[in-house]
Amino acid sequence: MTQKIVFLDIDGTIVDHDKKIPKETKQAVKDLQSSGVYVAIATGRAPFMIKEIREELNIDSYVCFNGQYVVLEGRTVYENPLTVEQLVSLSKKAAQSGHAMVYLNHEGMRASVKEDPFISDSLASLKFVYPQVDPEFFYKKEIYQALLFCEDQEELAYHDDEALSFIRWHDYSCDVLPGGGSKAVGVDKLIEASGLDIKDTYAFGDGLNDIEMIKHVGTGVAMGNAVPELKQVADLITEDVDKAGLFKGMKQIGLL
Repeated sequence: MTQKIVFLDIDGTIVDHDKKIPKETKQAVKDLQSSGVYVAIATGRAPFMIKEIREELNIDSYVCFNGQYVVLEGRTVYENPLTVEQLVSLSKKAAQSGHAMVYLNHEGMRASVKEDPFISDSLASLKFVYPQVDPEFFYKKEIYQALLFCEDQEELAYHDDEALSFIRWHDYSCDVLPGGGSKAVGVDKLIEASGLDIKDTYAFGDGLNDIEMIKHVGTGVAMGNAVPELKQVADLITEDVDKAGLFKGMKQIGLL
């Protein structure tokens, strides 16, 4: 029998609105693994941000930074960092516009400025504290994703740079990644490295950054709490994450 693989988003999919993993989700992942279904994470978060979740669910394959950093069974198989030139230009424009930034690699993150309320609010929603400040961090480390802190629609002023993609994930923050980058690309890189087949893939998500992945995999499932744009392209819509939506969705498509 061909092995199946399931890609799971984290926020609003694995973890509930309180950033906790429902007991039904823990059991569902365990049951999938026991039945031979391969389980991977696909998230906009950095690897260092998901360490406890990976350990709790016994998952060691993941697509991070919306597809820019991919790990298969603990081995890095794909990296697509932003260039220093891109980050210099972006940072200059952000500073001129009064917008703060955070730069992330697989090990940590640094802020461009101190005490920015948008940074505080956005990261607090993920249960993370304000990062150390180092506006030149991208000169020292590979940066796979940046965060731009601005209000809704203000990121449109940056769209003249087609080498970058902007995906809003919070009222005050957008992910910034290399143009053309997405979770779908990361899924392909993990599939290629694993020898599995895209037609045997499933994915669950709830956000704008899940759209390409949900459209690309064999079966894409939107959580009940998903944004309308994702629900429009999903093969199935399950219940809210707070109502055991992940477990129920897996039952609906026959994975459990």
